[in-house]
Amino acid sequence: MHLALPAPQGDTLYTRGHFKYFHYGCDGTLDTGWGCGYRTLQTAISWIINKRPSSGNQAVPSIREIQRMLVNIGDKLPPFIDSRDWIGTLEEFYVIDYMFELPCKIVHAQQLNSDRVIKQIRRYFEEYAGFIAMGGMSDMASKGIAGINQSPASGVSLLIVDPHFSGVPSSKQQLIDEGYVRWRPISEFPESAYNLCFILQQ
Repeated sequence: MHLALPAPQGDTLYTRGHFKYFHYGCDGTLDTGWGCGYRTLQTAISWIINKRPSSGNQAVPSIREIQRMLVNIGDKLPPFIDSRDWIGTLEEFYVIDYMFELPCKIVHAQQLNSDRVIKQIRRYFEEYAGFIAMGGMSDMASKGIAGINQSPASGVSLLIVDPHFSGVPSSKQQLIDEGYVRWRPISEFPESAYNLCFILQQ
């Protein structure tokens, strides 16, 4: 789906491979308002599975299964299962490590539009062409990054995969038209610190 969206003019790097778009309520779980971190994680896991031939029969875990994993590794207490407690970027990394023994790099960005962070994102797409999970401190809406575009005219934009859609989309184009998958100029992000999870899957 991310490749169906035309990029702005300039130099563009994408996530290589396919992923499924997970969003609020997509599997019947009513998670509006608290489930976005789980949905970004599910999208990321679907990408990892598609990148690994040996994982072809592996299923993307449900929200409840993710909660149980976090209890099993000791990150959460048993009442966390079936709760509406949200998860952040660090918990997403824990689950990826638990499922795949796959390293990730956590980057804490005080300012998303800093030259240092932009260079790290670009280098990641050059080396891994992967998928980045992100969440903010004041911007608490989890989302994924599936590409970066740099242009002398328009600056830096990130290809955002936003899990906050509710309902049943009629088509991929609806998600694009309503902005749930879109190129977002980095200057449009709120002034918030962010945690970025770079998934180191080749």
